[in-house]
Amino acid sequence: MRAAQALEAGGRAQPRYNYLCAPDESRQRNRPAARPRGLRLQRKRRPLAATHSLTLTPNPMTIAGTLLPEFDQEMTTTRRLLERVPTDKGPWRPHPKSFPLGHLAQLVAWMPGWIANTVRESALDLATAPKYSFETTETLLKEFDTNVRAAREALAASKDADYPAPWSLKHGDRVLFTAPRGTVVRTHINHLIHHRGQLSVYLRLNNVPLPPIYGPTADEGRM
Repeated sequence: MRAAQALEAGGRAQPRYNYLCAPDESRQRNRPAARPRGLRLQRKRRPLAATHSLTLTPNPMTIAGTLLPEFDQEMTTTRRLLERVPTDKGPWRPHPKSFPLGHLAQLVAWMPGWIANTVRESALDLATAPKYSFETTETLLKEFDTNVRAAREALAASKDADYPAPWSLKHGDRVLFTAPRGTVVRTHINHLIHHRGQLSVYLRLNNVPLPPIYGPTADEGRM
């Protein structure tokens, strides 16, 4: 309205600007010069190796390749514990309903053989499995080493296609369960670790110094 009145009076209209949007000569002077059309700015890029540590085409790892490092570590730790079992304490048990120490140690020595069986066979029949007995620690270690060797050879020779195949635990003609071979192998490793944990408690209760397992114990391996 004021601009129109000024024009009618012959005067020059003064534009109204919001101060936030008003033209500023200094702002105009400081603007960067417009680049010619068709010219694209090239941004500097860091080399890929400087920003990413992963390879672009990682080599696929087999199932056996993922199992073997863990298997080796767990078997080494288990053997250190098995070495500490006192032969003369075989019948000892922490409770009347508990497994005797000698039988628990024997179970731990047998279990790597279950892994070899699972990879190479389609079933395990408990009806034909050996019965528990009290053996010397030296005998248990020999049996453990034999079973670990067989399990490692079976894992190393296995193919990925072997692991989805069904495997069954039986007792005579009765099937206790059936599961994919890969699931059973993983269960055997976990099962062995479980009984190794029990064995560590049995040894502690008999005042046997415990070796490091996943870290230092109160007896050895302090940092």
